[in-house]
Amino acid sequence: MNLTRSQLAGLMDHTLLKAVATPSDIAQICQEAIDIQAASVCVNPVNVPQVAQLLKGTGVKVCTVIGFPLGANASATKAYETKRAIADGAEEVDMVINLGALKAGQDETVYQDIAAVVEAAAGVLVKVIIETSYLTDPEKVRACQAAARAGADFVKTSTGFGGGGATPADVALMKRSIPAGMKVKASGGMRTWADVEPNLAAGADRLGLSASLAVLAGADLPD
Repeated sequence: MNLTRSQLAGLMDHTLLKAVATPSDIAQICQEAIDIQAASVCVNPVNVPQVAQLLKGTGVKVCTVIGFPLGANASATKAYETKRAIADGAEEVDMVINLGALKAGQDETVYQDIAAVVEAAAGVLVKVIIETSYLTDPEKVRACQAAARAGADFVKTSTGFGGGGATPADVALMKRSIPAGMKVKASGGMRTWADVEPNLAAGADRLGLSASLAVLAGADLPD
């Protein structure tokens, strides 16, 4: 693969979304992300103010999650959560779609839900989590189409809490289902370079990883 180890780090959203994450845990992952120059640190909204302070001036962005992990909040709640997170310092938001509406064929509801977050984000980068492990391939395609129509920047495979994670087949399908200007984030279940490499080869543009350091250490790439 035509990447250096530092370029690989620059694709990583270094992630800690555990309910029991303490301020010291958050500080640790921020320092790790700074050391490797990750793309971002991705945390729950309550941790955004701390992360924004720790990452200021480092070049590493602050990422948070919206409607996480079920996607079952009201759209107005997701929109408020987005505005609040951005006010607290978030520079990227990863939202979970209304999965029940998608399963029911209510694509307009799915679109409106995503659009509410995109509007609230007001230019801040939005990634749309479609939770692939719950979906058929046609449902994955429809979710990607709704995200594209709503003006989102990325579609993302998984929360990591839904019993499944990124697969090369899903990444490739999602890549085919979005316009050229959109990107795909592979997330969930990737603990090693052997897990990550096939998803990159399939077209992933960003990686959601809690095991960023292990992946980097195991990557067969030049520095």
